Amino acid sequence: MMGVVDFHSHFFSATFFRALAERSPLPGDPASRLAAVAGKAGIELPSDDTAAHLARWIGELDRHGVEHLCTFASAPEEIPAVCEAAALSQGRLSAFALVDPRAEGAAAKVRELLERKRIRGVLVFPAMHHFLVGGPEARPLLGALADHGAVIFVHCGLLVVKLRDLLGLPRPQDLAYADPLSLIPAANAFPGVRFVIPHFGAGFFRETLMAGAQCANVFVDTSSSNSWMATQVPRLDLAGVFERTLEVFGPERILFGTDSNTFPAGWRADRLQEQRAALVSIRASASDRERILGGNARKLLGLA
Repeated sequence: MMGVVDFHSHFFSATFFRALAERSPLPGDPASRLAAVAGKAGIELPSDDTAAHLARWIGELDRHGVEHLCTFASAPEEIPAVCEAAALSQGRLSAFALVDPRAEGAAAKVRELLERKRIRGVLVFPAMHHFLVGGPEARPLLGALADHGAVIFVHCGLLVVKLRDLLGLPRPQDLAYADPLSLIPAANAFPGVRFVIPHFGAGFFRETLMAGAQCANVFVDTSSSNSWMATQVPRLDLAGVFERTLEVFGPERILFGTDSNTFPAGWRADRLQEQRAALVSIRASASDRERILGGNARKLLGLA
């Protein structure tokens, strides 16, 4: 059996932590703010050396039998570090960049990164940046992605970034922009782009299913603790979520992810165990489990 491919993680380099700390209104310099936050959150701050941080991630992948990891630059300032890590990883990492499509030159920058094969796609947060994926702000970005058959992660539903909260950063999230149904016009207009809705829609589960039923180029990923299930009426469990998702998306458009991000937690093997158990409990076939846990990602990324 082939190894697992994790389609959703955050590299969280030293550059990422510094970028957030520099924006924080808390007293003290960025280093002291980070030290205080790391202590409260139980986070080990990474080495300033990108190669050393990469080596720690590769060690986690080797320890848990993970074949490949898709990982995000979670702030614009972090894009060079994550691209460097992917280049040094000998094919173990694929880089994705967080992008605000409203930012000046965003589409041109993404096009350059794609042409130089430094990233495999992008991550967008409509609720944080206040735009609709099907609206005019995103069209230049989607055009660049379409020209390269690239992937766009569109974070929908609930959005709580604990690190931002601990650093005293404002919460700009507006869930009016977080509806998966807003993907439908964009997915229809750009059939060559692969749209991924993380976390089963993070609370907008029904809407995620509807978007997947409407558009064959919409995928879903399974990442995170999936604590959003507590918001559903009637309440769902993970097995039920997988069962409904398989009915709508089929086994070919579901992508395994963990949302692994910081140390000492490292790569979240517990989430793999939970998801495997859920798939077994609904009697998903071995071939369907293999597709979800790695095969679909290999196909999207063109991995050997």
